[in-house]
Amino acid sequence: MTAQAPNERIPSQWEEITAADSTHSTRYVERFRSMRADGKDIVGEARLIDAMLGRGGRVLDAGCGPGRLGGYLHDVGHVVVGVDVDPVLIAAAEEDHPGPTWLVGDLSELDLPARGVEANFDVIVSAGNVMAFLAPPTRHAVLSGFARHLAPSGRVVIGFGAGRGYEFPEFLADAAASGLEADLLLSTWDLRPFKDNSEFLVAVFSRA
Repeated sequence: MTAQAPNERIPSQWEEITAADSTHSTRYVERFRSMRADGKDIVGEARLIDAMLGRGGRVLDAGCGPGRLGGYLHDVGHVVVGVDVDPVLIAAAEEDHPGPTWLVGDLSELDLPARGVEANFDVIVSAGNVMAFLAPPTRHAVLSGFARHLAPSGRVVIGFGAGRGYEFPEFLADAAASGLEADLLLSTWDLRPFKDNSEFLVAVFSRA
């Protein structure tokens, strides 16, 4: 393994996967298109976010993928910006869910005002195990970026599964060090309480 240059960008685990398999992103897109066509519920996370907002809330879908959550939240009346590092997924979001602002970008370098987008979001949501796909050295930068882009009374909602290389206590410590205070810990997107043996975490944060 070659040493990382001092200012060299560190690719996410998702980017490493797609670099090794050029069809991975396309198959990921088609998987959710097929699920939607079959009538499966693929927006449960978005319904929770919708319940946290009045109409016209500003939402950052961080690691938006092909737009399944941001598209739903736009359709029910919110202003949505979606960011993902994968241009194939962003292209699918633009095709399937016109309306939100979809941007290709690295969450560890998040600076939306520099791209002409207001930073004060009412909710920042990161679902789909996005946190587990980050390169470990970039986790703190990503969480700090969320804190910077949050409205004073806004909330950050992050969900991911156990056994993916990012232990829940470590994640919560990183969030606290990044300026986020945990308000609520759940084990599912349908509001079941988090327990020590939970296999999934949905954490709701506000600014510390």
